[in-house]
Amino acid sequence: PQNTAIGLPTVMAFGVLADVATGLPTLVSELTLTTALRTAATSALAAQTLARPNSRVMALIGNGAQSEFQAIAFQHLLGIDTLRLFDIDPHATAKLVANLSGSGLTLLVCTSTAEAVQGADIVTTVTADKACATIVTADMLAPGMHINAVGGDCPGKTELAADVLQAAKVFVEFTPQTRIEGDIQQMPADFDVTELWEVLSGTRTGRDHDDQITVFDSVGFALEDFAALRFMHEAALTLGLGQRLALIPHMADPKNLFGTLLGGAHLAAIEPLECMTA
Repeated sequence: PQNTAIGLPTVMAFGVLADVATGLPTLVSELTLTTALRTAATSALAAQTLARPNSRVMALIGNGAQSEFQAIAFQHLLGIDTLRLFDIDPHATAKLVANLSGSGLTLLVCTSTAEAVQGADIVTTVTADKACATIVTADMLAPGMHINAVGGDCPGKTELAADVLQAAKVFVEFTPQTRIEGDIQQMPADFDVTELWEVLSGTRTGRDHDDQITVFDSVGFALEDFAALRFMHEAALTLGLGQRLALIPHMADPKNLFGTLLGGAHLAAIEPLECMTA
């Protein structure tokens, strides 16, 4: 969370896609922007599955680096038309308002989380502080509300009060990981959750009735990064994007690695195997 003070983002990542059979790298890519995109896409998919139909108002608590991605995903994939905004840093909210000024969204700046969640069909929390926080408490809940809890994503970092989880039907990506990193880390080991894929496959139910409160306890899951990297690799090849990067030497005799250091005739035989960068 302190990275921004030294000019670095709070979320940083890069990814490598490699051939499983040979280990040959085929793609090296940034994942900082991609993490924001795939996180927003996963949030929207969960909300499409769990939130009440015709949800139009979303409270967005935490207006930092990933907030615009969440806003746009929910606008275009769920039809959200109004955002109720709050951040403890007013500069973050001002940044979001400026960035989304031409989006067609109605942007309402609020003075507290409690004010922001009033009248919201969906509440998205995407805060950065690494603390066991209680951003949303049970007295803020309304019948039928869907909570998209994004910021609690590592041990010792939560956003929802325990009584919020107790009042809701909770959905996760991968239970063993979420019990360590998600908001449910504060709950007993046998606290009941449903994995999102089970709902998507039709093996378990999502929302059971209109007044039910649902929570998607999102922590980010490696399979989502893998899917994003595969998508980018295919897109790069199709669209002719990225550039070729020589990472692995192509040797006339792959059993003679040391020979590549001897120069002369050995080096003349080396041709680079290429990896795509995006």
